[in-house]
Amino acid sequence: MGIISIKNGGLFYTTRDENIIIEPYGNNCARVRASRNTRISDERWTLLAPEDCQAEVQLEENRGILKNGSLTVVLTKYWSGFQIEFQRNGETVLSTVEEADAVTRYSHISGDNYRICMKFAARDEHIYGLGQEQQTFFDRKGCTFDLEHRNTKSSLPVIYSSLGYGFLWNNPSPGKVEFGLNRTVWTANCSYQADYLVFVGDTPAQVLNTYCRLTGFAPKMPQWAAGFWQSKCRYKSQEDLVEAAREYHRRGIPVDAIVIDFFHWTEQGNCDFDPKYWQDPEGMIKELKEMGMRPIVSYWPTINPNSRNWQEMNERNMLVRTENGQYGTFDFFGQQTYVDMTNPEARDYVWEQIQKTYIKYGIRTFWLDQAEPELHPQQWSNFRLNAGNMAESGLLYPYYYAKCFYDGLKSEGEDEIVLLTRAAYPGSQKFGALVWNGDIGSDFWALRHSVISGLSMAMCGIPWWNSDIGGFHGADTESDYFRELVVRWFQFGLSCPVMRLHGDRRKQSDYVDKYPDIICNFGGYNEIWKFGESAYNIIKEIIELRYRLKPYILECAERTSETGEPIMRPMFFDFPKDENCYRLSDQYMFGKDILFAPILEQGQTEREVYLPEGNWIRTTDKTVVSGGKTVKAKAELNEFIAYVREGAKVIEQF
Repeated sequence: MGIISIKNGGLFYTTRDENIIIEPYGNNCARVRASRNTRISDERWTLLAPEDCQAEVQLEENRGILKNGSLTVVLTKYWSGFQIEFQRNGETVLSTVEEADAVTRYSHISGDNYRICMKFAARDEHIYGLGQEQQTFFDRKGCTFDLEHRNTKSSLPVIYSSLGYGFLWNNPSPGKVEFGLNRTVWTANCSYQADYLVFVGDTPAQVLNTYCRLTGFAPKMPQWAAGFWQSKCRYKSQEDLVEAAREYHRRGIPVDAIVIDFFHWTEQGNCDFDPKYWQDPEGMIKELKEMGMRPIVSYWPTINPNSRNWQEMNERNMLVRTENGQYGTFDFFGQQTYVDMTNPEARDYVWEQIQKTYIKYGIRTFWLDQAEPELHPQQWSNFRLNAGNMAESGLLYPYYYAKCFYDGLKSEGEDEIVLLTRAAYPGSQKFGALVWNGDIGSDFWALRHSVISGLSMAMCGIPWWNSDIGGFHGADTESDYFRELVVRWFQFGLSCPVMRLHGDRRKQSDYVDKYPDIICNFGGYNEIWKFGESAYNIIKEIIELRYRLKPYILECAERTSETGEPIMRPMFFDFPKDENCYRLSDQYMFGKDILFAPILEQGQTEREVYLPEGNWIRTTDKTVVSGGKTVKAKAELNEFIAYVREGAKVIEQF
């Protein structure tokens, strides 16, 4: 039956087959670790140290009880096993399921590592979070997901339940989670122990605040980051970039940031500008700043033997290795491998290279591409990091990638840190990670799923999020389809934490390829005047509105850095008692006062919008509509659907 005891302020349960410790971890939170090994590891991964809390632990016949604020954890042993119940204000919201004996939760892999499955009873609840997935279900209940990063997929193993609890699977091993109708199962493919945290609150805001106290808060958003970002795949020369910037400036269209994308370098693994195409980086940066545009440079953690940094990094074991020895892990214009960002020496070495060029020229903002990383084939046990075999630790990579640049920028005295990145892990937000949803298609399908991605990331404590406006792949910018799409996407981008245009544009009759022999010859025009006069005029007005909304956005972002409250968030975040709000995946709040309902279908000019209780003002005509009901709202292509709470001053900006 096992033995329950009190140990280090928590409950300790031991049997022949398993050891479990349940301990308070800050207010209203408990951490559970369980292992087949005789010793419980103290590894926290990306968790912060717990805040002080007043918890009580007591033993009764055949059970132990831990009380920590609104959370009570009850461990009960039976003749055939045990059960752990998690209660919020006395009501059970989560409980383990015992199937067969303890050994069935563990399948031995090698050494002290196991494939571990933790099973919980299914309940009538809505489940949100888990990072970004290119699929239809915002409510994750009834779904199954692989816990692994890929291009367009970023797995953050944290969820919020409508029953008022959060759950963090504190394990960087790739695995799986199943939110079945009969049970919930969290699986780590190769791990020393199970490790998870349960935390409760009376509102989604309270639960998310606790999560940020566990993993970190986003820093204060810089003013420039709340404006418009111009980007494309890719500006191939200094001349092309500056020419585009000058034209925006000449037209009087505000641009706060402009991006220098990949392959501006001489070789993958070199942090530099190819002097053949970027003759005067220092002069270019100076001119951009004079026009009020912040330069952002793409960094890829890929490297091959042609790089001047290869030999030293390879011999000092700073690179991702395959277990059977060959260096190639990604075939992209030659066989590349990745810098091992989990290795502190590698992070220091990378930053030394960044200092020699980009920092010297005055660049202080970076795009961290390939953040998953995009290894091939994606067989995690074949790759080794400083943090261990990737089957044990693979989900950590984007966390340490962002940490590398955050620590480096801090060492330079930089306080306004924003890092555009393609993947994240719990805690990435404290490094200023601005996540985007990867190389998605240029179509309405991708637009619809971008809304779900942004809202899901918000419930994972990643408040800084954006998508490529217009999508990345497959655009014909001269087609009516794309010109409608890019307008609707700009309307969505208006109500995202960051508004960034990007994409690989190919089909353009007026495009002149001045560099036919350049490596990685991607991308055509992607400036807003290249989408036709009608689309241009609409988009220009949207950008101008974005700048009128900047004070409101920055005010929202300040609350984010203080409380963890996301800028873009699901309807239930602000209206947790309204059951209707838990079923809405295509409308959302932008701060506490603006409700956005983007058009997400081709040819659509009308849609239903649910207005919660209170009075709401339609931004287009300032009509007042009473809430607590669903209304039909019209929006021609030059209009979008948004409502402002009656009494909110932000209505004056529309």
